[in-house]
Amino acid sequence: MVDAFLGTWKLVDSKNFDDYMKSIGVGFATGQVAYMTNTFRSTEISFNLGVEFDETTADDRKVKCTVTLDGGKLVHVQKRNGQERTLVRELSDGKLTLTLTQGSVVRTRTYEKEA
Repeated sequence: MVDAFLGTWKLVDSKNFDDYMKSIGVGFATGQVAYMTNTFRSTEISFNLGVEFDETTADDRKVKCTVTLDGGKLVHVQKRNGQERTLVRELSDGKLTLTLTQGSVVRTRTYEKEA
């Protein structure tokens, strides 16, 4: 099941970017730079399911993470300074939807697999 998530995915849609960046403590100007950077930047992480690991996020934060498989969804929990951010990746109709949650703020990103 996890193998279905492997590969190169291209961002095709992003919703609620500004509010989400504010919720994680990133200001408007930095957020705009992050938006442009994340539009063109590739990221890759390696992990073992259920085993905590250290990660440096795309916005250069150091976090403790755990990734689990829950009902066909990859659930990625990042913890830092007493805060928790959840990233849920799920596949549907050949697309990957990433739902990011920080407190009450939710952001979604949709990707299509590159050939």
